[in-house]
Amino acid sequence: MANTILYSADAPAPIGPYSQAVQAGNTVYVSGQIPLDAAGQLVGGGDVAAETHQVMRNLQAVLAAAGLTLLDVVKCSIFVKDLGNFGLINEVYGSYFPADYAPARETVEVSRLPKDVQVEISCIAVK
Repeated sequence: MANTILYSADAPAPIGPYSQAVQAGNTVYVSGQIPLDAAGQLVGGGDVAAETHQVMRNLQAVLAAAGLTLLDVVKCSIFVKDLGNFGLINEVYGSYFPADYAPARETVEVSRLPKDVQVEISCIAVK
C-alpha cells in the first residue's frame, strides 16, 4: 500500500520538511496546523479564539483535499501554550463538531509552539 501526500492551496504550506497530510489506506494523518492563513500570514494577533478558528479552518481545508470533513476525524491532538486558555480553545474547537459527535483527543500544554502561536492542532481521519 503506497502512501499519498495530500496538499491544499486553501491551507498554509508547510514551514518545514513535512506534508500537510499523508493518506495511508483509508486513514489520513493531518500535520499540526497553526493559525497561518493560506498565504502564510499569522492570524489572530495573540487572540486565542481567533487563532483556534483559523487552525480549525486549516484542518477543514486539508481534510477537504482528501475528500473528508471534520465528521471523519477520529482523533485530535491539541497543543496549547497556556492551559489557562483551555476553556476558550475548547469552546471554539467544540463549535466545529455536532453536539452528538466529538473525536477522541488529548490536550497538552507545551512551553513553545512554532511562530510563538497559542495553539496547534493535528488530527487523524478515516474514510
